[in-house]
Amino acid sequence: MKVMLYGLSTCGWCRKTKQFLDENDVEYELTYVDLLKGEEKEQVLAEVRKWNPHSSFPTIVVDDKESVSGFKEDRLREVLGL
Repeated sequence: MKVMLYGLSTCGWCRKTKQFLDENDVEYELTYVDLLKGEEKEQVLAEVRKWNPHSSFPTIVVDDKESVSGFKEDRLREVLGL
């Protein structure tokens, strides 16, 4: 399973999502969008918008098929099969 977590370094809900993934032994890649610059930041924001038109954080993308916007524990459990 490929899990991407797009977040902001200052976001409490992003920290809570990261903690949830860690506690459930889910492997994931984390990108703090606010720490990126220039073209790289624009590319990542375009990817986030593809899954979450509001560009809110956290945005979690699972297997390039499903996404969860915000910290929604029940939905994360469902999408991740926990």
